[in-house]
Amino acid sequence: MTTAAAGSPRTYQVRTYGCQMNVHDSERISGLLEDAGYVRAAEADEQPDVVVFNTCAVRENADNRLYGNLGHLRPVKAKHPGMQIAVGGCLAQKDRGDIVRKAPWVDVVFGTHNIGSLPALLDRARHNAAAEVEILESLEVFPSTLPTRRESTYAGWVSISVGCNNTCTFCIVPSLRGKEKDRRPGDILSEVRALVDSGVLEVTLLGQNVNSYGVEFGDRYAFGKLLRACGDIDGLERVRFTSPHPKDFTDDVIAAMAETPNVCHSLHMPLQSGSDDVLRAMRRSYRSERYLGIIEKVRAAMPDAAITTDIIVGFPGETEADFARTLDVVREARFSSAFTFQYSKRPGTPAATMDGQLPKQVVQERYERLIACVEEITWAENKKLVGETVEVLVAVGEGRKDERTGRMSGRARDGRLVHFATGDLAGRIRPGDIVHTTVTYAAPHHLNADGAPLAHRRTRAGDAAEAGQVPRTPGVLLGLPTIGAPAAPPAPVGGCAAH
Repeated sequence: MTTAAAGSPRTYQVRTYGCQMNVHDSERISGLLEDAGYVRAAEADEQPDVVVFNTCAVRENADNRLYGNLGHLRPVKAKHPGMQIAVGGCLAQKDRGDIVRKAPWVDVVFGTHNIGSLPALLDRARHNAAAEVEILESLEVFPSTLPTRRESTYAGWVSISVGCNNTCTFCIVPSLRGKEKDRRPGDILSEVRALVDSGVLEVTLLGQNVNSYGVEFGDRYAFGKLLRACGDIDGLERVRFTSPHPKDFTDDVIAAMAETPNVCHSLHMPLQSGSDDVLRAMRRSYRSERYLGIIEKVRAAMPDAAITTDIIVGFPGETEADFARTLDVVREARFSSAFTFQYSKRPGTPAATMDGQLPKQVVQERYERLIACVEEITWAENKKLVGETVEVLVAVGEGRKDERTGRMSGRARDGRLVHFATGDLAGRIRPGDIVHTTVTYAAPHHLNADGAPLAHRRTRAGDAAEAGQVPRTPGVLLGLPTIGAPAAPPAPVGGCAAH
């Protein structure tokens, strides 16, 4: 049963923490629940019938945040009999039965490998009036077999692999997401076509180690081929991918980026540290020279490329000289943006028990210096774009001050955030439309374009946004790669052949 009262569908809310993979998993959770008859709760609804937490185990204090939120919901649930709380994602995979022990008012705990079980687990918990905990040790079906409620009319995530074969000492993801599993290229392209058929203009190919795609079926050039194949899809205007690993970055991928018109000249490639000694301790199988060499090749092929990164400060054993080397690499790389993190112990990772754990005040001081260095560079790089014309895909929620300033916001092809004035087109530009405008001001983290737009193109994605439509993709029957001749593909559904 999925009804709160006779004839009344049960409502749900999904709260997401963590990476892009979790965001995409939450789209699947929403799709599953709606397929089972649930209805998404209104934003202001403080007491939906079901609240699902899709958790992250990577961020600092992730468990404290979860249990704090569960604590806030306890009295709400007590006042509303029949309300259910479910916890999924990486923290659920890690903590398992501990969640119900610490928060006995939780009804369902499910892991990263069995998202598809959620509706049945909710029904079972309600029927038995007892908590249901189901954690699988490995992936049984690829998540893209599940229905998905997409959150955007104009941009979509497409998983090309799940899991990771690397053994970075600071990372718990491989133990929670498992070994890398790759989808077949035809299945990926079918999902991309389905999104484009529904009006989506931009697709981001997603994987924990996206450019090692093909390792499971023995083709080290599979990722470059996939990028080129995306270039043949009519109506697909922008292709992005995240996150690649420097050790798997091959020259054919750079060529595919440069030669495929709809692949954006933006690259997010984690550095983590500029010190070879720290990279060795992190078990990152590249060195700073290799990293900078990739950037040099990317910029030679695409001089306009915007390169972003991830950096960890204060890894165990990091010396002042190690940190200085990170600053040197940042200055040489000229990143357009960087996600910076202070190292924190993650239970279950080798780094958590390493010698040389640094005092908080040392890590904080280095972190502040890193932020200052990064912002000096990103501001200088952004200033180079003042006076340039940029193509902006109009977005929702990117500009927190848009209502007050009268601007709208979106992303340029290189991924930079642009706040732009609408001029005489106010009220006619929709999320998902394309605008060309001239940059008038640069800040470290965004660009402003305060003149009237030079051009505005209405798109099918904008039509869908205006009509309040959200793309939904059904589960696609694909499975994991197998040995031997592939089975005949299923008949096209909804104009397409086939996460």
